Amino acid sequence: MKIHEYQAKEIFSKYGIPVERHTLCRTAAGAVAAYRRMGSDRGVIKAQVLTGGRGKAGGVKLVDNTEDAYQEAKNILSMSIKGLPVNQILVSEAVDIAAEYYVSFTIDRNTRAVILMMSASGGMDIEEVARQSPDKIIRYAIDPFIGLPDYLARRFAFSLFPQLEQADRMAAILQELYKIFMENDASLVEINPLALTTKGILMAIDAKIVFDDNALHRHPDILSFFDPTEEEKVEADAKNKGFSYVHMDGNIGCMVNGAGLAMATMDMIKLHGGNPANFLDIGGSSNPVKVVEAMKLLLQDEKVKVVLINIFGGITRCDDVAIGLIQAFDQIKSDIPVIVRLTGTNEHIGRDLLRNHDRFQIATTMQEAVLMALRS
Repeated sequence: MKIHEYQAKEIFSKYGIPVERHTLCRTAAGAVAAYRRMGSDRGVIKAQVLTGGRGKAGGVKLVDNTEDAYQEAKNILSMSIKGLPVNQILVSEAVDIAAEYYVSFTIDRNTRAVILMMSASGGMDIEEVARQSPDKIIRYAIDPFIGLPDYLARRFAFSLFPQLEQADRMAAILQELYKIFMENDASLVEINPLALTTKGILMAIDAKIVFDDNALHRHPDILSFFDPTEEEKVEADAKNKGFSYVHMDGNIGCMVNGAGLAMATMDMIKLHGGNPANFLDIGGSSNPVKVVEAMKLLLQDEKVKVVLINIFGGITRCDDVAIGLIQAFDQIKSDIPVIVRLTGTNEHIGRDLLRNHDRFQIATTMQEAVLMALRS
């Protein structure tokens, strides 16, 4: 689960990590009032959306008077960044920056440990830095039995800051970031940039935290930060109905029983040049009502041009799936082609039921079904 910058900074502040003064606003007039309250000559208006690249998209603007603050706030609030509408903005105090750094804790699957990443090339896309200048990124694996005691924190801090005073400040920030990561079951805690101001203060100018969804039941306070996108709302609704659903960008809607078969179906679609619109596992139920709900879920995606249903009947009986499909299209009026591959328990009964309805195209193998979907 991702949270917004202002929410991450709220957590940073609780742990004593310095952040600039800021106010969350939802209107241009509110932004002007916040700018005036700060009493600073310069401010920054920042879009609050759960995606990167806000600056490149025009969602971060420096202002130095109330007229600009109003206009930039109004412009940003009318934007969409990577398909996400901007409904709220952060009005922050502008900071005089002497240098920018990158620091994060994340999980490294290769070492199976938490890894600290730091770079003197802060304020930039860290993936781009890693691609073009990998030597500029410092990595330290954290031993879970040791954690980040004072001596290690200082040692790591000296990698970026040779002066003792700044290294001590950096070490304190590293320890608090590690606490945030461990105590809240995060999968990423990132500051980019960590700014060294002209007054010698280290400050988190931006903040990003991603939490492990599977641990959120232990953190109701963190769960309260959840601000779902429309896609996430659909995925949550699907989960409540007993489905495993993930939205994708293709145009072939997939309905499959079993996660492994669903992955194989998407692989087959990609192999033959197509693009799946989703991952949808209806599970092992034989309940026709579930199939009806699954079809409604697929067809509400406007990008879906054809539906591919791939069922391996074990616990899930093919005739029940067929009945569910027939019931679904008695309720849903759609001219989208539907390709059905049924194999396993009661497959012949299921196919015979569907053949009595011109609405469905029947396939006997997965490859045949995929090719039929691509031609539709």
